[in-house]
Amino acid sequence: MDASSRGHTAAGASRGGFRAERAPDGRYRWQLKAPNGRVVAVTPAAYDTAGDAERGFDGLRAVADGLTARITHVRDGIGWIWVIPGSRTLPEVRSSRAYERYATCQNAFRRFVVLLAKQPALELPELSERGPSLRTSDVH
Repeated sequence: MDASSRGHTAAGASRGGFRAERAPDGRYRWQLKAPNGRVVAVTPAAYDTAGDAERGFDGLRAVADGLTARITHVRDGIGWIWVIPGSRTLPEVRSSRAYERYATCQNAFRRFVVLLAKQPALELPELSERGPSLRTSDVH
């Protein structure tokens, strides 16, 4: 199954699981939804193709048990967010919203890790010779 048949639009993202969506700039970003349809995590990193976004997500899913987050206060407002800093091989991931309490944010991150680990491995197309096209300059 190729990336185009997985439902990469808001219409196909009504329930839980991984979704890669095309941004207004034509690039792709992914999100993870809980079974109730609520978005729990997003990546601000931009990918050239939906397949590249899937590879980024699958790399994160493969190391779910070892992830740690930095919990930080939001800049312009009230609340806390969790962030998994990006590395050369993994994208940055953050909570999809701010939480009023620090402890609630910690629990949200723990739930994210459990949900991430439960995601099935994706059927990924072969990598091109140039490899994944995550551009670190696009991480905000």
